[in-house]
Amino acid sequence: MDRDQAHYLFGVMRLAAGAAVALFNGKDGEWLAEVAEAGKRGGTLVCQEQTKPLQLPPDLWLLFAPIKKARTDFIVEKAAEMGAARILPVQTEFTNSERIRQDRLQAHAVEAAEQCGGTYVPEVADSQKLSRLLDQWPRERQLMFCDEAEVGNALQLAAETQKDVPWAILIGPEGGFSEAERKRLHALPQSHVVSLGPRILRADTAAVAAMTLWQQALGDW
Repeated sequence: MDRDQAHYLFGVMRLAAGAAVALFNGKDGEWLAEVAEAGKRGGTLVCQEQTKPLQLPPDLWLLFAPIKKARTDFIVEKAAEMGAARILPVQTEFTNSERIRQDRLQAHAVEAAEQCGGTYVPEVADSQKLSRLLDQWPRERQLMFCDEAEVGNALQLAAETQKDVPWAILIGPEGGFSEAERKRLHALPQSHVVSLGPRILRADTAAVAAMTLWQQALGDW
C-alpha cells in the first residue's frame, strides 16, 4: 500500500494488528485481509480469501468535455459507479476547461469504486482532441451521440444493434457542439444520435442521464 492508504487505515480508521480489511486492486476481485503490521507510514496486510470475483462492467466508454473542477469530478465518480469501463476527457471546439489532472481524476474513480463496492476501476485516459479520437475511431465500437439539437430515443438502441458489441457515449461541452463537429458525428457510420429530452441539461446531469438510458437499453442493469 502507499503512504496515503496507510495513513487512512492506521491514522484515520485507527486499525491495529488483527483487524479485518476488504481489499481490491481492480484486477483480482475483492479479498478479505488481516492487518499483520500497522505503522504511521506503512503496514502489512495478509490476504486470507477471495470474497468477490472481478466483476467486469460492459465494454462502455464515456467521452465528455471537461467542465468546472467539481463537476468534472462528479462525472468521473458517477461514471465509475454506473459501470463505465473507460473514461475519456475530450477537447471540443467549445470546451471551456482545457486542463485536467489525470492522476487526480483516476483517484476519484478509485474512491467511487470503493464507495459502491465495485471490484473494477475504470481507466481515466489523458485528455485528447475529439477530432483526433474520431480519426482513430474503432470500427466495431458504436457511439451514442447525445445531441441536444436532435430527436432520438436511446431506448431504441437495443433494436438497432447487437447487445454485446462495444459502445461509447459522447457528452458535449457546456456550449454544445460546433456545426462542424455535429456534421462529422452525424456522418460517422457507428454513430447513433439520441436526445436526452426537451430541456438542455448541464453536462454533469447529461452524463448521468445518458448512462442511465444506455444501461437500461443495453447494459447490465
